[in-house]
Amino acid sequence: MQVLISDANVLIDMEAGQLLEPMFRLPFQFKVSDLLYHDELSHQHAHLPELGLSLAELTSEGMQDAFRMTQTYAGPSRYDCFSLALAKQERCPLLTGDGDLRRAAAQEAVIVMGTLWVVEQLVVHGLISKDGARESYELMKAAGSRLPWQQALSHLEQL
Repeated sequence: MQVLISDANVLIDMEAGQLLEPMFRLPFQFKVSDLLYHDELSHQHAHLPELGLSLAELTSEGMQDAFRMTQTYAGPSRYDCFSLALAKQERCPLLTGDGDLRRAAAQEAVIVMGTLWVVEQLVVHGLISKDGARESYELMKAAGSRLPWQQALSHLEQL
């Protein structure tokens, strides 16, 4: 099963769009850094592991890589660098919508996908309809998600 490392914003978008349960039925294993989960997600999103989110630890080499990234890249947060280092460690794609983190991932040769990709996968795998995806996008927009809305709807129509 393909492993995908997520940062916080994709999970928050999915929750805003009421898509967490279907997301965890996709044929992927979703993981986050245990540090990210405990420090940033566990307070308001403690239910994520029950839904299927896995927590992963960085190895000592992964931690060193994360610390190197915090010194190398000005934009991504420390927790963003933990997510990127974990994606490198696990040799798998990173889920993020953060522009600074996307640019750092490109420099680190890590494949990046985001919220739009996850929603499209939900439609492709028959877990939600196109209308359901549009409704979820509206919920995300109302919650303050900053997505490329025209691109989201255009991609949806092309499915």
